[in-house]
Amino acid sequence: MQLYELCGEDRERRFSPYTWRIRLALAHKGLAFETCPTRFTEIPAILGGGQTSVPVLVDGEAIVRDSFAIAEYLEETYPDRPALFGGDGGRRLSRFVESWVTGTLHPQIVGLVVADIHAILSEADKTYFRQSREGWFKGVTLEEKQAGREERLPAFQASLDPLRAHLKRAAFMGGEAPLFADFILAGTLTWPMKVSDLELFEPGDPVLDWYRRVMAINGGRP
Repeated sequence: MQLYELCGEDRERRFSPYTWRIRLALAHKGLAFETCPTRFTEIPAILGGGQTSVPVLVDGEAIVRDSFAIAEYLEETYPDRPALFGGDGGRRLSRFVESWVTGTLHPQIVGLVVADIHAILSEADKTYFRQSREGWFKGVTLEEKQAGREERLPAFQASLDPLRAHLKRAAFMGGEAPLFADFILAGTLTWPMKVSDLELFEPGDPVLDWYRRVMAINGGRP
């Protein structure tokens, strides 16, 4: 089994929130895999061409793209291993968390670390990243987008209050064992941790404790 992952100039620096979801899912199911670190500008050449994003999972003859599709593939192909969804309710919970993370948390994280992401990339990737992201930002530079992040950090932390309330009742989103919903959010939090020295949480934050429990599946913090 091979997992194509996004990396920085240092190929050991894997920072995509989407590939971290699958790293955790594979570890949860106890499935061995080989990682294939891939830079932004190398993605189009994966598996002979035609790829536009990672993660991409190769399992024998199967080639699966998109993190949620990969999770569904793993659940259906390896039903004897620990569950990622635990039934249709867990699948729907994961879709909800995916929408919340993508719509609410990702835009905030971009504003906290986008210039830091640029700093860890190869020269070719830096050119691609700056041009594409500053196009998204309609002429605002990466540095301007990240400026003043300390003032915005409390709002990001407050966005996680629903999880803090839930963690008073359960260790994970699905109860006493993690589900793919947990891996979706943990992957998103791993993203800024891999690219920046910015401290997202205060010591003792229940979200940080939850994050460490989830990452223990992967042998600890990334």
